[in-house]
Amino acid sequence: MTLPLHPLDQQLFTRAQALLDDEWIAHDADLAPVLPTVLARNVGQDWHKAGTFRHHLVGVARSLTLWQQPRDVRLLGLLHSVYGNAFVDLVKFDPASERARLRELVGESAEHLVYLFCTQSRTQFVQRVLGGGPQADGSLVLDKDGQRHLLTPYEVAAFIIVSMADTIEQWFSWQDDIYSRFPNVQHRPQAVHWAASLWPGPMRPTGRMLHQIAGLGQALQHPGLQGLLPVPPVFAHCTQHLSVASEAAATSLYWSVIQQDQPLVDLDVATAVLEQAVRHNPWVGEPQMVLAQLYLSAGRRDDAKHAAQSALQCFSAWGNAWDKRVQWDAWVAWTRILLQSATEGGWPERLDKLNNVALRG
Repeated sequence: MTLPLHPLDQQLFTRAQALLDDEWIAHDADLAPVLPTVLARNVGQDWHKAGTFRHHLVGVARSLTLWQQPRDVRLLGLLHSVYGNAFVDLVKFDPASERARLRELVGESAEHLVYLFCTQSRTQFVQRVLGGGPQADGSLVLDKDGQRHLLTPYEVAAFIIVSMADTIEQWFSWQDDIYSRFPNVQHRPQAVHWAASLWPGPMRPTGRMLHQIAGLGQALQHPGLQGLLPVPPVFAHCTQHLSVASEAAATSLYWSVIQQDQPLVDLDVATAVLEQAVRHNPWVGEPQMVLAQLYLSAGRRDDAKHAAQSALQCFSAWGNAWDKRVQWDAWVAWTRILLQSATEGGWPERLDKLNNVALRG
């Protein structure tokens, strides 16, 4: 059965390449002027899910940059939690006294988006976008403190896109448990569920949230939201659905290979399991990348090339890793080595020589 692999969009990959260097943001005309002020608030020292708060803010901004979002939306990504919110107790700017300072730094439109994003209920936002969806004109009503607040279509589109980037940057198995069934989270006693509480846990990729990200993306196809902002390139430019069952199956199959819960002498079973994972969820790069390496080990260079190209396309579309065990740039680097070996030959026969592989040229 043919695998649902993707051709590599060279323009998208070129945009992704420009973001591989950690210093990319220091050279970004829109974000660089804001960065020193943000860093001065010790965001590089604060814990945040799979890294630090700095890693998170920059990672969200990276996806939004890759997705060619305008300045105010990218600044929202970089600053999306600085006033604090219901999910984190971090408050880097006091909304009661420092709004004018942030407004002076980033401009009125960007600060307005940041303030709304931090102070409105994001749980309610996700529930309503995925539930009834926006109103006919693309606007959305949220309730807060007994008052109704109307988000404009532009604000709805911006919040959807930033929520997609925010989720893919941070979510992994630890949050699957502590925020189980988000946005409809049940309040469970921490001491009783101590095993789920242990951070970072097994670092398994999420088995729940890509379905939700896909649903948010599909909401951008609403007539009232179309054309307001560039559509992220994930899920075939937000046109494709990912079912709950398919996501769960793909994650479990992938993880069974990573945990070596398959026969280890020959690679036929692991290969078949990964192929099935890709069929269930063709929208993330890591299963395709591991599959490319298995194909190389089996001498199937053409198959390895197609799988590596598809993996690279997925990594280039997201700008963040699905499997958080290593960072996005490391996944991209290893995938490029696999693609190079599949294209030019030279995959090591000796196990120890894997330590020597490097990009050429």
